[in-house]
Amino acid sequence: MISLPFSTPTASLAPAARVPLFQALTALALALSLLCLLWMPFEARQIAGVPVFLKPMKFAISFAALFGTLALVETRLTVRTRQGWAWRLTGLVMAAAFLAEMAWLIWQAARGEASHFNLSTPFHAFMYRSVMGGGALALVFGIGIIGWIARRDEGARLGPGLREGIWLGFLASSILTLVIAGKLSTGTGPFTGIHPPGAPVLPFFGWSGVTGDLRPAHFLSLHAMQVLPLVGLWRDRTSPARARGFTRLAALVYAVLTLAVFAQALAGWPLIVL
Repeated sequence: MISLPFSTPTASLAPAARVPLFQALTALALALSLLCLLWMPFEARQIAGVPVFLKPMKFAISFAALFGTLALVETRLTVRTRQGWAWRLTGLVMAAAFLAEMAWLIWQAARGEASHFNLSTPFHAFMYRSVMGGGALALVFGIGIIGWIARRDEGARLGPGLREGIWLGFLASSILTLVIAGKLSTGTGPFTGIHPPGAPVLPFFGWSGVTGDLRPAHFLSLHAMQVLPLVGLWRDRTSPARARGFTRLAALVYAVLTLAVFAQALAGWPLIVL
């Protein structure tokens, strides 16, 4: 039988391995942040004194950190856990929330309108409360569920400190974000006092330098899921026998610090006076 020079062996026709969901979402979030960054020099419009595409870019970066963390955790779990219905369903719900939020953020930026605290019409109020609010709840609960799944995966490649850091970090992110973001969503903006137009703010973050601002506490609550696993991983490598207890103590200190920054904002004091 004659074999054509461009013929391909049957074995090479096997389907390519699928890219895990959280890796794909991380790549998409990074791509969206880059697109927003590249478009900003060509866009003169502003919302509340900042470029219209700055908020979508910051959200995309935050999503990249979120899904990148989940993708790293996923690599250490057993195949059975990664292919389980709980893991897959949670991932799909979080993906849907991410896509809906980013679509609304980018759409509003393109229109030159605020995506948050925009109750100007019944439609805007619905989108803010249902799409943004509902999406945030789905993401927050998803983080907690994934932390619980990782903790229960006995065959996972997790040291005692890292396992505790993932569980407590994800749990802290879920609970603290529910409290702080819940308070944030009830107002008409992130400030708890008077922030005059043109008043100084922290560069890039936009946090007020003259009055209370709930966003620093919100930032800390979101990133407990990165900080505490790193603490646990560090202790696994330096003092594995004490890694679990140290990570628990670190989680308590982190939660107290976050709540202290939250209380400071509620009292009307800026995190950094500018």
